[in-house]
Amino acid sequence: MFPAILLLHGACKKGGCNVVQDVPVMEQVSMVQYSQLYTPGGYAVTERGGVAGLIVVNTGQGYIAYDRCSTVVPEKRCAVEVEDGGIVAKDPCSGARYLLVNGSPAEIAECPLKPYRAHRNGETIIVSN
Repeated sequence: MFPAILLLHGACKKGGCNVVQDVPVMEQVSMVQYSQLYTPGGYAVTERGGVAGLIVVNTGQGYIAYDRCSTVVPEKRCAVEVEDGGIVAKDPCSGARYLLVNGSPAEIAECPLKPYRAHRNGETIIVSN
């Protein structure tokens, strides 16, 4: 059991999975510009906001946003890219994959994508922390 504890402790650095830098986020994403956000499962990818840009997802029950910064080596600020189908995002630097339904790691990564609050205001999704 002792080796397992050591592995878990060192896996996400600095006492947990808050490895992506905290930066102020207040972005507006236009649903007119990203019309796929009207549909459950639809998503938008931006290069602005957060550490490495944002992914905004329509969950069918609301909206959630993630920082595109991979949690594998966050210092590199490697931006994840959404794969075909919009269910998974992949880190092109490490090959790590994340599920966009909740940001959890699917392959290689041990820490989830950094989430942000997202809510709809008319034809705009407001993303903030």
